[in-house]
Amino acid sequence: MSLIENITNEFKREYTPQINKSIVAFANTSGGTLYIGIADDGSVVGVQDVDSTLLTVSNSIRDAIKPDVTLFVDYQIEEMEGNTVIKIIVQKGTASPYYIASKGIRPGGVYIRQGASSVPATEAAILRMIKDTDGEKYEDVRSLNQDLTFTEAAKEFETRKVPFGASQQKTLGVINADNIYTNLGLLLSDQCVHTVKLAVFQGAVKAVFQNRHEFTGSILKQLNDIYAYIDRYNSLRSEIKGLHRTDMRDYPIEAIREALLNALVHRDYSYSDSTLISIFDDRIEFVSIGGLVKGISFDDMMLGVSVARNRKLANIFYRLTLIEAYGTGVPKIIRSYDGFSVKPQIEVTDNAFKITLPNTNAGIEMSTLTDNECIALELFKNRQYIVRKDVETVLSGSQALASRTLRGLVEKGKIRAAGQGKNTKYEIC
Repeated sequence: MSLIENITNEFKREYTPQINKSIVAFANTSGGTLYIGIADDGSVVGVQDVDSTLLTVSNSIRDAIKPDVTLFVDYQIEEMEGNTVIKIIVQKGTASPYYIASKGIRPGGVYIRQGASSVPATEAAILRMIKDTDGEKYEDVRSLNQDLTFTEAAKEFETRKVPFGASQQKTLGVINADNIYTNLGLLLSDQCVHTVKLAVFQGAVKAVFQNRHEFTGSILKQLNDIYAYIDRYNSLRSEIKGLHRTDMRDYPIEAIREALLNALVHRDYSYSDSTLISIFDDRIEFVSIGGLVKGISFDDMMLGVSVARNRKLANIFYRLTLIEAYGTGVPKIIRSYDGFSVKPQIEVTDNAFKITLPNTNAGIEMSTLTDNECIALELFKNRQYIVRKDVETVLSGSQALASRTLRGLVEKGKIRAAGQGKNTKYEIC
């Protein structure tokens, strides 16, 4: 016999589960033929129980390999040198990467042909195969992690009385036609790798951290956790006029909600960098990866025109009544500031999207301060504490004026004094 082992031929003396690696490698590369009943040296030893072996092989290939590769596998019985040999002819599949189900879509489960051997594919090769097969849309691509759980997502669906069984997951796109989890499934899962980093700063610049937190897990859990966290910093200001009291939040609740939803639903998840939320005394900034979707201009967006980057994710948020319709978020944010002197800002670059929500009470609070007190407060932008001499210098005034200015800020709860006499230092409250 003139056959030799090479990139498209492989010999197996008898059936073993290791055959599945070769089938996977052929399907992921250029196809090939695996012979059962031929030893490594090319001698034909034959198969004793052909029917039983053929049944075992076909069942194993069907059950142990994902996606389903059986459509690209053909079995033939052939007589060679007086012995019976099983030929397994494998075509290159159309849904690569194929992998050993128990190992997952990782180098230990995905194989390719390299010369006469079946070797683990590199992660880069796996990602390239996924992209070539599934296309560019992140949410449609097969997740590299197939060991996903949906504890938090199931809670959210149950709370909102929306079914989340296997059939619904397939309809929504969490599972594809081959019963494989997609990246959309990864986003909803407890194992979601994308995070949101939130930082609280003292003052109006990124100089002194007051607090910071990284939110992980299902993006549905992140949504709830982040909103609750921001709400702690959305202070309530009460103003009494005559017999009437008016309560005003620092930030319109609807503006925070829509800005947060925009950051989670419309970001570009093909990048691994975290979404960033920064809370200052006078504003909150939401920065997410990914500019506008191709074909949509800034003016289009401001008019309410929207093309969802993650259509299936947006559809899930719509079903959960978290969003009403595409394109309504930014106009809602703008409208929520009607009647206020400060307005939200929207900034877009090729690769990032930023929403800045101004604190509606920041200007009101400052208006109760004298000009000298406002000037003194500005000193804290560049330092953690000040002393009386600093205020004397910036006001070009006397010791009495500086002391009076600092005393006024203390009484109004803006700063606090630490120490006594000449050693007194003042810090932001």
